[in-house]
Amino acid sequence: MCEPDSLAGGRSGHERLAELIPVVLDGLAAGAAERDAAGPAGGPAAVAAALTGVEPLVPAEGVGAERALAELSRLLAANSVDPAEPWCAAHLHCPPLAVAVAADVAASALNPSMDSWDQAPVASELEREFVAAIARLCYPQETAPDAVVTTGGTESNLLGLLLARERNPAVRPVCGVNAHHSVARAAWLLGLPAPIVVDCAGERIRPDALEEALTAEPAVVVATAGTTNTGEIDPLREITEICRRRGARLHVDAAYGGLALCSPALRPLLDGLGEADSVALDMHKFGWQPISAGLLAARVASDLSALTVRAEYLNADDDTEAGLPDLLGRSIRTSRRPDAFRMAVTMRALGVDGMGALVERCCRTAAEVAEAIDAHTALRLWGRPVLSTVLFRPSIAGELTPQAADALVARVRRALLETGAAIVGRATLDGQLWLKLTLLHPHATAADYLGLLDATVASAGAEAVRSPEDVVAS
Repeated sequence: MCEPDSLAGGRSGHERLAELIPVVLDGLAAGAAERDAAGPAGGPAAVAAALTGVEPLVPAEGVGAERALAELSRLLAANSVDPAEPWCAAHLHCPPLAVAVAADVAASALNPSMDSWDQAPVASELEREFVAAIARLCYPQETAPDAVVTTGGTESNLLGLLLARERNPAVRPVCGVNAHHSVARAAWLLGLPAPIVVDCAGERIRPDALEEALTAEPAVVVATAGTTNTGEIDPLREITEICRRRGARLHVDAAYGGLALCSPALRPLLDGLGEADSVALDMHKFGWQPISAGLLAARVASDLSALTVRAEYLNADDDTEAGLPDLLGRSIRTSRRPDAFRMAVTMRALGVDGMGALVERCCRTAAEVAEAIDAHTALRLWGRPVLSTVLFRPSIAGELTPQAADALVARVRRALLETGAAIVGRATLDGQLWLKLTLLHPHATAADYLGLLDATVASAGAEAVRSPEDVVAS
């Protein structure tokens, strides 16, 4: 039996892990079999009640490593949503690739801390090489791009505005109504004025509205390549030309759509991205990494010097002068995990072409699911997907008042969630509430979702029967 205080590293740490990891895997298998659906049934109360079997969670006397791992791994799997189930499709929440999770075990066992070279010698070198390759992917025409690792789009957008502010403290953000909520939050955190929000046509910034919004006031435009609601991509080429004419800085939130750069077929959707001053990317969306796996690329590497900070115990001047790399200026965080390691392992395993093929599969599946919805007499499609997000609603909603229709759609989503059968998202567009499928399962096909469409129709019929007073008299 493995002692609970055994270490993962050292000369024999791998032996301890070899004893414990099978216990985890058995627990995951048992929990998944117990759940047997995309998510747990019964809602919040049922999930909270499931913890009673392991109380007290923090006992005075420990139960041992094997028992703790077996119990809690089974509990986690039985009461989690599993993005590896095709019907778990509500959010930009990907099923991680096995190679990425396995790489995470290695990184976690050695536990490099990415705030100084003496804590992460080779991890820092791997990160440097990896982010340089990502920067070149974003900026193939530039000679000196660079990138840093972040926790995801929210931190990347914060850094994008931070770099703009450091270039000009009077800068004001400008974005579309389609922008991610983190843009306004970043402006608030940085003490910048609230963003000027411009109109969109559908879910894309209107270039004429953007041009009108840019005055003599210094601005940083935030464009979106893959909106959360629909996956739409702003007209980046037109936006870059407007920013150039108006002297505005450009940050592109490509947290969702950025890895389409890996696909020759999809890359034209991002035309103009390579002229942005900074770009946010997430590999825990397209990229299939465990959370978190974000990146911020900068067209001009020197822009990232804005992150420089000195702490004598981490990056003393004499150490850096002696050749020790300064890692503290590579993030706004101090202690941070070696997240680049699993990203690098994954990209080395698949290559750019392999990653692009997975992105293409998801987008192709979304297009086919949209066709199936469009052909379904009991469903209505919002529009053709640009990436892998599909919006739809039951046709029966058209027989209801607008308020009642939205209430029905919301109840359908919650009913599916309550059973654990399907995890479906929601988005409000055109003044209406829609159901949302965000398809990030690289091995699922359109056939895997046909049953979900029928289950949605059945649920809508049941919910309409429960509230017949909402039906509009014909």
